[in-house]
Parts: sequence; structure tokens; C-alpha cells
Amino acid sequence: MTSPEGHYQPLSCDLYDYLEMACLYQYRLLIEMVEGGQFEARALDTRTNAQKEEYLQVLVDDEKVELRIDRLLAITPLNEKAKFGRVELAGLYCST
Repeated sequence: MTSPEGHYQPLSCDLYDYLEMACLYQYRLLIEMVEGGQFEARALDTRTNAQKEEYLQVLVDDEKVELRIDRLLAITPLNEKAKFGRVELAGLYCST
């Protein structure tokens, strides 16, 4: 079964670490999407479906939302003492 969002491109492993860290500390993030638009959300977890597509699970206005990781343009933690700043994700895929 193919995702309605098109062929999935795995994110570079180095960048995936930032998503894991955001979830570990449950950072509030400014999330920028490849299609345009941005919004704030709290990072919760990541998951992989049966088709090997990876998702970032976030909380937006008390609603749990899943975002396909290759649709993210960038994330920026909004927490004062975050361990990283803005990270661009779009177009930086895993080489394996």
C-alpha cells in the first residue's frame, strides 16, 4: 500500500537524532512544513509504520497528530534551554 503523500524518503540518521532528542525532552517546537505553513506543537514520539514510513507524533492544541518526517521542512525548539536550535530537515535523506 502506497501512502497518499507519495514515495517516502528516509531522513538522514544524523538529523533523526534531533527528532529523538525533541521527543525525549518533549520540546515545544515550531514546525515548518515542506508544503508551506508552520505551527507550534509538543514533540511526543516517533514511529515507523509497516511500509517503513517514519512519523513524528506531536501534540497540537491537546490533539495528537502524526507528521510524516519527510514532509517536515524544519524544526525549531521553543524551550529556553533547548540543546539545539533550528534544524533544516527537507531534502536531507538517508544514503542507505
